[in-house]
Amino acid sequence: MTTSVLIVGSGPTGLTLALDLARRGVPVRVVDKSPEFPRSSRAKGPNQRTLEVLEDLGVVREVLDAGRAPVPMRKYRDGLPVADADPYEGRRPTPDKPYDRGWLLAQWKLEEVLRERLAAHGVHVELGVEVVSYEEAGTTVLARAADGSAIEARYLVGCDGGHSRIRGLMGATFEGDTQEDQLMVNGDVVLTGADDLSRDHWHQWFDEDGAVMLCPIPGTAAHWWFQAGPERAADGTPLPPTREGFQRLFDRHARIPGVTVTDAALLSTYRVNVRMVDRYRAGRVLLAGDAAHVHPIAGGLGMNTGIQDAYNLGWKLAAVVTGTADEALLDTYEEERLPVAAWTLDTSSRQLDAVLAAIKKPGGGLDAGITDATSGLGIGYRWSSLAPPTTVDTPLRPGDRAPDAPCADAATGTPVRLFETFAGPHFTLLAFGGEAARSLPPTDDATRTYAIDAGPLSDLADPEGHARAAYGIKGDALVLVRPDNHIALIATPSQAQTVRNYLPAPATQAAAHA
Repeated sequence: MTTSVLIVGSGPTGLTLALDLARRGVPVRVVDKSPEFPRSSRAKGPNQRTLEVLEDLGVVREVLDAGRAPVPMRKYRDGLPVADADPYEGRRPTPDKPYDRGWLLAQWKLEEVLRERLAAHGVHVELGVEVVSYEEAGTTVLARAADGSAIEARYLVGCDGGHSRIRGLMGATFEGDTQEDQLMVNGDVVLTGADDLSRDHWHQWFDEDGAVMLCPIPGTAAHWWFQAGPERAADGTPLPPTREGFQRLFDRHARIPGVTVTDAALLSTYRVNVRMVDRYRAGRVLLAGDAAHVHPIAGGLGMNTGIQDAYNLGWKLAAVVTGTADEALLDTYEEERLPVAAWTLDTSSRQLDAVLAAIKKPGGGLDAGITDATSGLGIGYRWSSLAPPTTVDTPLRPGDRAPDAPCADAATGTPVRLFETFAGPHFTLLAFGGEAARSLPPTDDATRTYAIDAGPLSDLADPEGHARAAYGIKGDALVLVRPDNHIALIATPSQAQTVRNYLPAPATQAAAHA
């Protein structure tokens, strides 16, 4: 039996894509070569833009409940605390940006939340299935597993990480470099005798001869993320991570007697890799997440960029599979996300440089790598062929992230956020003003329309003007929002035909503006 989409890899990227497709009614299978779900904490949680994605997918409440707000960073020198820093200090949610900070959450817990929601759609990850080859045959891809079994799908998406087999089979290059001199050891550890070590701080001991960092893992009583400069042999060769090595590193830098590393799991050595593919797609095979790009961990952009890859691809792949757009729409996935990957490599490299410079002085720490750029809120696609020019005088442009705003139901006065109207697998058409409301084109189930401040035609009231302020709309205008909550177009009421042309076939619009 042929499935519509086969996803290889069940990390956050693969699960996000699967969930986005499943909620659109697209048949999907997710396979992973691992024999069991990993208990890896790895990424420390979603950033602000990813929280918006998770809200749209209907799981943000579970994510917020399972994690915690980022904890302040406590920096030490020679074992003594020298500074505390909260990179989010003073930040508050705003009407257009409801999440003012990322969220601290173990990766395994995020994956668990996504799997549970995916299971509600009847889709379950198939473990122990290692795809070793594939071949395209007409309108399908035939993937073969290590056990000799075959899976036929209309499209295959490799979400199988930095060592992606799918990328290799696809023939995509993975250009860049590995910085062998910049490495650290990692693991999840359990500490005993650490009652005086506050779990309300991310502890960072930076000395001239090395460093140890401990961040509490939410939802646990004694588990910590452990990161450190590696131990080295007499000839300078880095030694592999071990529990005993972690203990020696902790004793050397933290200088806290009586604390014991009683367990250390998921040990790994991380080397700074800065690499990305030359293409995201070859025929019916696509890449997303670490399979397409790897970069320094400074700023925490890795998992978040992968999730946002999947969010960009989901609605497009669904439109092609269901026949509401032709296959040319898939070209815009690479067109939009490849430049973002390049930006991410550059930004994370600069954030790493900032951290390395900061820790040379007492009081410097990882907070140097957290800036507005790492929130993900500024990423847009103004260059895309899906972003036609606008004649409306507004600072926003097609391709930009669509802002949130608190409004109210015009009939009942019940509070309604714009993000609530966006949530789901549809386009959203906002009509600001009466003239725009009267020009609204007929729509179907794939598009929801809302007239804002349109007199008796109003669906939503904007009593505080937050919606108009967020979108920079002074008069009457139509704003079409894509299913991934980026602006598709901004038009005057007299240009309503532009909206009509866009809605039925986004791929046609892409070709028209290529």
